[in-house]
Amino acid sequence: MAEAHISPAPAPSHPLSNPGYGKRSAPGQSPRTNDDFAHLPPREAAIAAYIDRLPDGADISVKTLAKHLPYGQCALRTALNRLQQAGHLRRGREAVTADDGSSRWITRSWFSRTARDDAWWTAFTRGDVPDPDPDPGPRARPIRSRAHIFLAALGRATPALSLSEAECARLAPLVAEWFARGADEEAVRHALTSGLPSPVHHPAALLRTRLTGKLPPPPPPRPPQRVLECAGCGLPGRPEALPGGRCGACRGERAPARAGAPLPARTVHARAAEIRAAMAQRRERVLT
Repeated sequence: MAEAHISPAPAPSHPLSNPGYGKRSAPGQSPRTNDDFAHLPPREAAIAAYIDRLPDGADISVKTLAKHLPYGQCALRTALNRLQQAGHLRRGREAVTADDGSSRWITRSWFSRTARDDAWWTAFTRGDVPDPDPDPGPRARPIRSRAHIFLAALGRATPALSLSEAECARLAPLVAEWFARGADEEAVRHALTSGLPSPVHHPAALLRTRLTGKLPPPPPPRPPQRVLECAGCGLPGRPEALPGGRCGACRGERAPARAGAPLPARTVHARAAEIRAAMAQRRERVLT
């Protein structure tokens, strides 16, 4: 059992994934203790403790972990599957929305120091548990926010509303709230520049008044779009069909026999084509 206490600390050189990918910490975890992974076998406990101390955005692929831990890729792949079965890890995809309103599906690896059962992970995919704001890691943080850049450009287009760097920084959170509520740059610009008095004596005070007084109502909450995948074959499926993170085929379950003669090959091919077309249409709707 000594191996359970020899989990190496994450090296400062452990790489991050591309911005937006890598490890994602599940919400609502218990504070870290020395016994978080005592219920796991020694190897799995050591690997889980290492991943737990990595920051969000860290690359936790098998290939990268093998470079920093004393285990081969095959052993690590088996251990990560066991962490899924124990409720510490789930892998899947999530739809994210960019600043321009476009959506795309990206790969996610959610890790929880606190073991979760299948019901919790099912609720998590629906957004029924608290979810902190996504943090893509330090490499993805811009020096100035979108709201700050918007305010700085506003003065160049409308000189009467020129602001200092400090004033842009103070007003940026108010503009960011407009963006969070679905307003684009043009809508904010119209609200701030239409019907200006002449002259404008205090641009920052006027903008603060308009940003707070004309703030649109928040949009209705939208649940996250998440899909879990089988740890064995990577097949996406409903959470209730993936207990322990594995599908029925990978758990060794046989599909129930169906009565009657098998369908003709032509019928099977036609039905498969219909399913592919429906999936393509659904993907287009998600992306638009």
